[in-house]
Amino acid sequence: MRAKKSYGQHFLTNEHYARQIAEALQRTGKYDHVLEVGPGQGMLTKYLLEREEDFTLTVSEADRDMVAYLNVHYPQLADRIQEGDFLRLRLDRLFGGEAFGLVGNFPYNISSQILIKLLDNYRQIPEMVGMFQKEVADRVIIGHGSKVYGVIGVLVQVRYEPSLLFNVSRGNFAPPPKVESAVIRLLRREEPLVPDHLYGRFKHVVKSAFGQRRKMLRNSLKSVFRPDTLAEGEIFRRRPEQVSVEEFVALTLQSAEEE
Repeated sequence: MRAKKSYGQHFLTNEHYARQIAEALQRTGKYDHVLEVGPGQGMLTKYLLEREEDFTLTVSEADRDMVAYLNVHYPQLADRIQEGDFLRLRLDRLFGGEAFGLVGNFPYNISSQILIKLLDNYRQIPEMVGMFQKEVADRVIIGHGSKVYGVIGVLVQVRYEPSLLFNVSRGNFAPPPKVESAVIRLLRREEPLVPDHLYGRFKHVVKSAFGQRRKMLRNSLKSVFRPDTLAEGEIFRRRPEQVSVEEFVALTLQSAEEE
């Protein structure tokens, strides 16, 4: 079966990396279910099934041809295949609302949306291990001071602790993608750096800042702070890539106090 561009499919062909991804889920007793996104022909799936003493595996697959393939080659998944678009899947109804781990060789064309969905459901997902386009992975794990530091990294790091597990070259896929890849792990923080009731405000501050990333915060955050505040603080003379996650949190708390 050939990969389909419409689904962003690039099948992992290296057994070593597939096993490494499956074994990277730490679990640490925080969940009994795992959801694999985009299993395709099951290269990663078969290694996840080897860990069924640790957790119960369910897969989410949008491609009907791949669903048919999985039903034939992995009959033990017959009642554990979520057919359809993962981005439309109601995660709060999955597993009766219980916690689960998220894993996958994620389709590159929706990788950012997958991360956003993860963040929106972070209370239910203690851990994620996934393959991403390396550029996206770098944005997620990088700290301030880098040109690739931006919105998605700040949003992820306020709720998860990210780490790079390993890089994967193009030759390990069929068909080979045009970009390099990387596998990362996200472990949910014991407590998020921003409380849930201020997360919407936090996103507004971060997106406003990076929406004009070449400008100083005193210009990009005019809709958030009073003019006298923008004139006084040293931090407002910086550009967004020079501001740490913790400092964005502090700015959010400050803006809440000013109301």
